Amino acid sequence: MNDIQGSFQRTDGAERKQQLEQRLVALLLSDPQAPGHLSHLRDHGPPGAWLAAGYVRNLVWDRLHDYRERTPLEDADVIYYDQEHPDEAEEKAWEHRLGAGCPELRWSCKNQARMHIVSGLPPYGDVADAMSCWPETATAVAAAMREDGAIAVLAPHGLEDLFALRLRPGPRLTDAGLFLRRTRSKQWLAKWPRLQLISDKDKKEELT
Repeated sequence: MNDIQGSFQRTDGAERKQQLEQRLVALLLSDPQAPGHLSHLRDHGPPGAWLAAGYVRNLVWDRLHDYRERTPLEDADVIYYDQEHPDEAEEKAWEHRLGAGCPELRWSCKNQARMHIVSGLPPYGDVADAMSCWPETATAVAAAMREDGAIAVLAPHGLEDLFALRLRPGPRLTDAGLFLRRTRSKQWLAKWPRLQLISDKDKKEELT
């Protein structure tokens, strides 16, 4: 497995950041299936791949809502960065390989070296740069298992919103309507009623 891409600059909140990352790692390790899924991705997925977005986010939200079982996933989002093979067919090949060995998940692989085209943005520099443009701060989170079994965490906007159950638009999102449409169509507030929508009052009313 290639070195996990993405890095963070140490800030005054470095200790808090580390605490939240450790808390997330503990949740992943205590989950009956997550360690196996992460190791499967490490061994059979794209080099430098991360298991991201809903897979990690929903686990945290479920635990914070004291749910005994995980909320069913639409798919398992896999993200990676490969400038040499930006063809969508490569993503489908990885999905097939992952699904063959672990059919319980619907694997969805997306090469972030090409996803800027879909989003209509300038090219992303790496996985973390791509994630920083995602619609919600709580969604911009990913995990990967290293060769030694340790779990790495990637969260460009930090983990404060995720663990505080705050649902807010990402700071680089230019289309506020996208955030509202996703929140409404995915029914997050119904599935996880403790979530706090961080938005303008008039935007809250649009969701009712």
